[in-house]
Amino acid sequence: MDLTLLLVFLGLLRHRKALDVAAELGLTQSAISQSLRRLRDIFGDELFLRRPHGMEPTATALALEAPVTSAVDALRGALGAARTFDPATASGVVRVAALDAEQAVLCPPLAARLRQLAPGLTLSVLPLGRGAAMEALAEGRADLVLGYVWDPPDAISSESLYAESFLVAGRAEALPDAPHIGLDAYCASDHVLISPAGDLRGVVDDQLATMKRSRRVILGLPAFLPALAAVAASGALVTLPARVARAFAPGFGLVTAEPPIPVRTFPVSVFWHRRNDADPRTSWIRQRIREVNRIA
Repeated sequence: MDLTLLLVFLGLLRHRKALDVAAELGLTQSAISQSLRRLRDIFGDELFLRRPHGMEPTATALALEAPVTSAVDALRGALGAARTFDPATASGVVRVAALDAEQAVLCPPLAARLRQLAPGLTLSVLPLGRGAAMEALAEGRADLVLGYVWDPPDAISSESLYAESFLVAGRAEALPDAPHIGLDAYCASDHVLISPAGDLRGVVDDQLATMKRSRRVILGLPAFLPALAAVAASGALVTLPARVARAFAPGFGLVTAEPPIPVRTFPVSVFWHRRNDADPRTSWIRQRIREVNRIA
């Protein structure tokens, strides 16, 4: 049993509606239902019965109210006395959700920084997309998320790290005028497209369509580094985030050029749940992310 389960229990006693408890705790309704199932298994009782007016507590639930309240108060007191964070002695796992661009650019220097300043912490990266990453924060399966989300839920806090643009990468013979490439040459080339969902059309194709132009995509891949390897082997081009291109294209023997069309930039941010706004451990790790971002 953990503190979240106890808070869900007390919230259901107080509000009698799962939706209100979810809003109060910053959890999804699915997380509330899962917590209630676990509570029922632990106590061997239904605890709350569904009625037209809401959730009616059983006699067992009412009998548990006083001891559970005392337990939560004691835990809150203990946590309040431990609102400091010492990286030199800290231990545990830091779980960060990120897709491959942020995995490649931010996570390696973050791991190095943690190893230097907090050797007892282990960094675990979860390859989750936007919606799944927000759910992981809400359910406590992730401490932080790196990436971009256009409209995060109200229970999620964020801090912008940088605005990402795009570059075109290819072999020198495919980009003879690098760092420039003309629109005709770009459209005449073969292209590799990065899409975690497996699509063979992206924002570049949408932009080209508005100009009554198109390109030929010969390969779709879900990650950036395999795409760079494919470009090095095939002679095609790939349009990818600028930080990834600058950091890794030279290692594949590739050069880069500015796209011949305007491609919208996107903000890369760090996200966390609002229940951790004042958490010293979360704040300390966010500060380390800001540091590695400045040198990435």
